[in-house]
Amino acid sequence: MANFLRMLLGFALLPACWGAGKAFFLCLGDGSAVNTGTFSALAGVVAFSVLWFVFPHPVKAYVFGHEMTHALWGILFGARPSKMKVGEKGGSVELTKSNMLITLSPYFFPFYTFVALLATFVISFFAKPVPYMPLWLFVIGFTWAFHVLFTIQSLTTKQPDIALYGRIFSWTFIFLVNAAILLVWCAATADRPVAGCFGTAWSCVSDAYGSAYGALKWCWTRLYGMFKG
Repeated sequence: MANFLRMLLGFALLPACWGAGKAFFLCLGDGSAVNTGTFSALAGVVAFSVLWFVFPHPVKAYVFGHEMTHALWGILFGARPSKMKVGEKGGSVELTKSNMLITLSPYFFPFYTFVALLATFVISFFAKPVPYMPLWLFVIGFTWAFHVLFTIQSLTTKQPDIALYGRIFSWTFIFLVNAAILLVWCAATADRPVAGCFGTAWSCVSDAYGSAYGALKWCWTRLYGMFKG
């Protein structure tokens, strides 16, 4: 019953996914969002994407980041991790407790991007401005592409993490969290208020639900007219 309700919620979130995706492209297409930082990060995204299609995928590195993310989010919620295993065909980590965020965290939390951001933050205490900032932004884009492409690949296969909370709900939830992170990135690279990007997202999501309501109303009217006739 719980998974059925989550599936219904997942379908209800589909217009929100459309609106959030549209908002990201609107913010990215805004002229104020295009600067050296944006180009450096996008160069990193393109670089990893090219490597993805040319060389064998670094599966073991992904599995390590995946299990470390479970462990990290488990610690955040008071769990104790142990017995982490990493291999080419998968991995595991034992936790004393779990919840939805811990289970789905590897699909919305870019572990290696977080490591790059943390390193940049630490360096900022010793050197301001951070030296070679375009290079750091390149690494952030590179690791973000790593996260996105491996996440897409993982979601196309049978994953126990996804099955636990239902595929439709898990996919929509993962998409929305990733879209929210991308909106924050757009705001950060353009040096503008995060509220502005999320205001655009709110408008796009509202429009998406309005369009979905209009489409459902039109379908209902047609069906009702057919059966009544």
